[in-house]
Amino acid sequence: MIQCPRGTRDFLPDEMERRRYYEGKLRSVALRFGFRETETPIFEDAELFILRSGPNVLNELYAFKDKGDRDLALRPEMTAPAIRMFVNSMGNEPKPIKIFYFGQCFRYERPQGGRYREFFQFGAELIGSATPDTDAEAIALAAAMIEALGLKNYKIRIGHIGVLRQKLADAGVPNEKTAEVLQKLDKKLYDEARPMMEDLNVDQDVMGEIFELTETVGGTDIVDKVPGEAGKYLRSLIAILSAMGVSDVEIDLGVVRGLDYYTGMVFEVEAPALGAEKQICGGGSYTLSELFGGEKVFSTGFAIGFDRILLAMEKEGITYEQTGIDAYVVPVSEDVRIKATEITAMLRKAGISCDMDIMGRKMAKALKYASSARAKFAVIVGKNELEGDSVTLRDMGSGDQETVLISELVSAIQG
Repeated sequence: MIQCPRGTRDFLPDEMERRRYYEGKLRSVALRFGFRETETPIFEDAELFILRSGPNVLNELYAFKDKGDRDLALRPEMTAPAIRMFVNSMGNEPKPIKIFYFGQCFRYERPQGGRYREFFQFGAELIGSATPDTDAEAIALAAAMIEALGLKNYKIRIGHIGVLRQKLADAGVPNEKTAEVLQKLDKKLYDEARPMMEDLNVDQDVMGEIFELTETVGGTDIVDKVPGEAGKYLRSLIAILSAMGVSDVEIDLGVVRGLDYYTGMVFEVEAPALGAEKQICGGGSYTLSELFGGEKVFSTGFAIGFDRILLAMEKEGITYEQTGIDAYVVPVSEDVRIKATEITAMLRKAGISCDMDIMGRKMAKALKYASSARAKFAVIVGKNELEGDSVTLRDMGSGDQETVLISELVSAIQG
């Protein structure tokens, strides 16, 4: 038996209904914030991701040559494609440009709880400026999306990658080595970062200060420990977030993010219910457009790990009630089947979700199937009732049933 590839999944109808429901909630919030939906190809020129994605993404890239010997890659994330699209087609539109997207990404990593090789992201980009206002808008949108899904226990951690970048530059770390060092600092792999920084002749005392900086975590009062313009920026950001009703945030200067294009504010959202692998959302401010042939434009964006946030909701005990169909039509005998088909078509045309027994089941089995389909009503079409232009309408919840004129069936079902 051929199975789906490792790190991918099949979604059966019940699971797809659940996923579409929560996906719809995220879309609704994004639209409420004035963002508009876009879509980009699942594969792109590999160079798009090689230019500025960061070492850990490149190591996991699904890259290949097509029949025309072109170097392509399945997208490992969706910000770079969104900015490529902006450079290609939206550069002359009024700023800010507020877009969102939903789709699958691909990374060759070890599958584990909530992490897959094919995974889904719901993200947003605010293109045109990187100010405390635009950063606050992005964070507030992410928070509103998570709230809309009903997740209770989550934490927003905000940092400023510019602080660490400047500290590394002052310590003599060359620009081409910065991403590699930041990757180790992001994961708190100090034993691996130390020899790298020693090879770059970073002073031991300065190295200690950098490690200490990545451990600087606390409430908003910790901003006073952030030096220079970054501290001033974060204070302004927190004030705006507070005005937007987002006040339960944590300052963490160790938030680095795994992508190499972030330049200023960075943030992550974690759900403790997931244990060690608890991140469900991440983003920050960046510039990418100049790498793709456009003018330099500052932007802020984020992506929610859709699979991981659904898992966090499960861990919190958030359940989804399957909706089922409105009506299931049961022809009692073969000689009423055509009329039952007409009734089914009438109900569907009226906007009622409706199915019909097409397997020729006996009454008891047909009603059992209607129950498994979570039908609210069974419409029983019998020869005797049809003589009076009527059918039997059975409430599948209570078991009560009544004779209803076919002309009044739609209103009876719609209540």
